[in-house]
Amino acid sequence: MIHRAFLCLAMVALGACEATNQVADNIARERAKSVVNTVVSERFPGVNAAPVTDCIIDAASAREIVRIAGASVTGVTPEVAQEVVGIAQRPEAVQCIAANSLTLLGG
Repeated sequence: MIHRAFLCLAMVALGACEATNQVADNIARERAKSVVNTVVSERFPGVNAAPVTDCIIDAASAREIVRIAGASVTGVTPEVAQEVVGIAQRPEAVQCIAANSLTLLGG
């Protein structure tokens, strides 16, 4: 009986950890999106930054997202901007950006 109660408690705790991790991930992604959006807008004026930003965020690793999100507090440095541009040049980001561009053009 105690073993089952402990097992149930452990499952609840793991569920809470997963929910907490998801919230932290969402916050980091939103912060990183604001930074990436700024970089895209500055580097590529006239481009609709939102879909490009989504593609870059989706192509970034968790570690990169956290690093980029940090720039929302400390400011965008040339290194962060270069990291964003580097991620944008990855094949998965390029394919996503191209697909979104066609969609935006009605293709």
